Order: sequence, then structure tokens, then C-alpha cells
Amino acid sequence: MNEQAEKLTRNHSPELDAILGQSFPVLDDGFIRVVDYMGTDASIVQAARVSYGRGTKKRHEDRGLIRYLIRHHHTTPFEMCEIKLHVRVPMDTWRQWIRHRTANVNEYSTRYSVAINAMYSTAPDEWRVQATSNRQGSEGFLDHDTGRELSQKEKEFHQLSRKLYEERLERGVAREQARKDLPLCTYTEAYWKIDLHNLLNFLRLRMEGHAQYEIRQYATIIGREIVSRWVPLTWEAFQDYIFNSHTFSELEGQIIRALTLGDKEQARALADREGWLKYKDGKLRFHIERFEFEQKLQTLGIEFPW
Repeated sequence: MNEQAEKLTRNHSPELDAILGQSFPVLDDGFIRVVDYMGTDASIVQAARVSYGRGTKKRHEDRGLIRYLIRHHHTTPFEMCEIKLHVRVPMDTWRQWIRHRTANVNEYSTRYSVAINAMYSTAPDEWRVQATSNRQGSEGFLDHDTGRELSQKEKEFHQLSRKLYEERLERGVAREQARKDLPLCTYTEAYWKIDLHNLLNFLRLRMEGHAQYEIRQYATIIGREIVSRWVPLTWEAFQDYIFNSHTFSELEGQIIRALTLGDKEQARALADREGWLKYKDGKLRFHIERFEFEQKLQTLGIEFPW
């Protein structure tokens, strides 16, 4: 028995359609642009409601349902949406980016094509100092004179490495070998396709203030300029329940409970029992977990009990 196919309409986002192919500049020569996408907020709602069974009435408004899904970590409906981006990014930043293995990637190949003639350069006032409390981060900047000297040497190195690369090509060296001394600041390009659930996880990690500056610039544009247009209800819920929220361990909850009861001594005892309050030369030693908790307390306007 032949049955007519159900007539369906494709969910689309007029706001995202309006910027398809538009390049958003990042850093000094990078960019992000949307190539294609599938699904919208409505697709998430549609996928979530299918579990209610055919003919079941809507149990929540779309916004309320999406917020419920995010709040309770029901991630599968968000996998129904996908987006494909075309990005130009420095290779060292791309190394961090590609660690997010939950995407489909096709990258520009310097084995088949001549390397992109663009390198990420650092302005004299942008040389960051290694952080003392965070081994993988930075804090503050070098003075302008030192920065100007480093930027000049960087420029000379970029020019020399490019000249050497092009000289090898002119002499007939294979591209796959000629490229080996190109610096990691050389730009690469890629198509990057990812579902919304994994994209939100990428944004949670890479928009965060402790993420490296360069990749944070890319993530911020993806979030604020692209995802906010594509799935505005999901973007709102993501900010409320994930990006701008705080989670507390059992110990942190106990300390906060003691503080709300006015028992600072008990709060200090709990922290000390966990090894958070060790001293050296009369000064409280740095402890990463205590430091992170202190940052949470600051946002809540709660004074440290030590």
C-alpha cells in the first residue's frame, strides 16, 4: 500500500540566514563565517517532544522546555542541530581547537597547496607575562619597550621563515617538506562542522576567562555573533544555567552553610581539614581549589572566612 509522504517544512533561522557567508574578523588576519546549518530552537523542541508520543499535547512552552533540558543536562535534543563554520586561525591556536574531537573537520593542506601567506603578529603592548599561580596561563603584560623589541624580532623571524619556505619551493623541494620550518603562528583554514550540544561545551571551555586569549576571541564571536542568532532561546539558557552559573562541591556547600549561620570558625575548620589553609613564612600558600572557591564567593559578595 502506497502512502503519501508527510509534507514537512524545514526549520530555518532568518537571523542566521542573513549572515551566511559573512566573515567576522578575528585577531589580525583570521575570520569565522557560517557556511551551512541544520535545525533551530524549534528542532530541539521537536526532538524533545517526540518522546511524549504522537498526538500528545505540548507540555511546556518552547522557552521553558529548552531551559528545562539545559538545566537538567538532557543533551540529546541539542544534537539534532548542526552548524558548519569556515575558519582561518593561527596553527598554534588551531592545535587547542582541534582537541575538541567531537566535530567533523577538513583542513587546508600545506602538503597539496602553498601555505597561506599570513602569520599572527603580536603588537608591542600585547606580550603577556607567565602567570605565577596558573602554570598554563598568563597575567599582565611586559613593558612597552621590551614588547617593541620582541615585536621587531618577531617580524624579522616571520620574514626570514617565509623567505626560506618560498626559496625551497622555487628550488623544487616538495611542499610536504618545504613547510617543515614554518612557525606555528602561520594561519591555516578549515571547515568545522559540529552539533549544538558539543558546540556549547566548546564555548563553555573556550569563552571562559582563563582560556587562552587567542582562542577565546574565536569562541566569543561564535557565541555572541553566531549562536545567539541561530538558537536564541538555547543561547539564553546556556548563559543562565551553564556559562554564568556556579557549581559547588559538597565541601564548598558545607562552608557556605556555615557562613550563612555566622559560624566562621566552622568554615575555617572545614577548609583546614581539606588542606586548603597551609602557611609558609606566615603567609597563606596558594591552593588552586581554594582560589577557585574564593572567586565564586566574590561573585556572591561573600567574605572569605580566612
